[in-house]
Amino acid sequence: MTDIKNLVQELRAYENEMEWLEFKENWFEPSQLGEYVSAISNSAAMEGRACGYFVWGVHDKTHEITGTSFNPDRDVKNEPLKHFLARQLSPDLNFSFSEVDFDGKKVVVLAVPAAKNVPTSFANERYIRIGSSKESLRKYPEKEAFLFDVLRHGFPTTENTPSDYQDLSFEKLFIYYGAKGLSLKKSTFKKNLGLLTADGRYNVLAQILSDNSHIPIRVAIFSGTTKSSKLFSVREFGFQCLLYSLDEILRYGDVLNILQTDESNRIVERKEVPLFENDAFREAVINAFVHNKWVSENEPMITVYSDRIEILSRGALPPEQTLEGFFAGESVPVNKRLSEIFLQLHISERTGRGVPKITEKYGRNAYEFRENSIVVRIPFNWLKNSEVEKSDIPTKPEQFLNETQKKVLSEIQKNPKVTKEGLSKLVKRGKTAVDTAISILKKLGFIERRGSRKSGFWQVVKQLPVYGN
Repeated sequence: MTDIKNLVQELRAYENEMEWLEFKENWFEPSQLGEYVSAISNSAAMEGRACGYFVWGVHDKTHEITGTSFNPDRDVKNEPLKHFLARQLSPDLNFSFSEVDFDGKKVVVLAVPAAKNVPTSFANERYIRIGSSKESLRKYPEKEAFLFDVLRHGFPTTENTPSDYQDLSFEKLFIYYGAKGLSLKKSTFKKNLGLLTADGRYNVLAQILSDNSHIPIRVAIFSGTTKSSKLFSVREFGFQCLLYSLDEILRYGDVLNILQTDESNRIVERKEVPLFENDAFREAVINAFVHNKWVSENEPMITVYSDRIEILSRGALPPEQTLEGFFAGESVPVNKRLSEIFLQLHISERTGRGVPKITEKYGRNAYEFRENSIVVRIPFNWLKNSEVEKSDIPTKPEQFLNETQKKVLSEIQKNPKVTKEGLSKLVKRGKTAVDTAISILKKLGFIERRGSRKSGFWQVVKQLPVYGN
């Protein structure tokens, strides 16, 4: 009984009805119920779920528990309802009814197993859910083909789905592993990292880790609180190995997180307050990358408004993941091999601290679960007495750097082998200022050091206009 109660609470927590979930109060049409069972069973299979649900006693809009008078043991023309449904469902489906009481309000749950091997039909017709509507499957040939493919080969993942691009290279992946102190062998890395399908083709995981992922990843900045406000800028981080895109977006977060001077209660030193919680932003972005539904070839979205940052990942919670488990940090990976790679590279941890860290700071309302995406909102902490204005959020590369940093970058562009001592003379700044400038340029991804301190050189990754003659 407790398990059913918990299940109802889990289902009520979803923002909307899902293609595998339907809420009703007292509705009952026996033949249409059979059609719903077919539709929910087939849709659950397409969503990779073991079960779908039809629930009586819950309002379909507010998800408030209203109670129901529906009786699953009733007859349909002198035939028990359960027998009426089972007789016309094909193949046999082990559905089950359960009842639970919520403070005197009865709720009935019909659990519908996902289709296996072949689609589930009722009265010789196969149904599917499109949004919250029940439709005949044959009206949607592409979805019908997808359902048959799922039933034959399993739910699509980044590992079993071949990439549309088979001419892939992995030079950056080798460099990234090397920078982490790990080595990849050219003869075995494809197998060890799970980059091939069973028939030896590159899969979607290989595509997103290749030198060109063919997927755009952007950060958009708006002047107001909605997308109808003026668009300041769009920064592009995609079309490269996913690991580099992630690093660049995390560094960009450092740039966006401007420090404000808190003058309140000042005695001696000014207190600097960041615009947002950087740890929460980092965890949200990493989770968005590792749990994104890459198999759909749709990318995460990071959107900056005047009062918040929103990090959106594609896809819903994985079928085995409950909401309570999600908020408790009991993560079920959407992309298992990608999650293992992130752990191997120490990008993420097994501790499950990410979601609890965000909810501890901002509460569960920081998360919004949509039908096909999950959104995390990181609010800004604007100080009323700070000299920093909202317009100070950087929107162009030139705004990332101060004059010393620009001059150092300019000199490095002119001469990649220039020494720190040489830079100090050229930009007319002390050693500490030059060291700080180089540290910032490296942190923001403008330069990288190649080779040893004596014989190496600076590689300019992002260029600015050259200053001076």
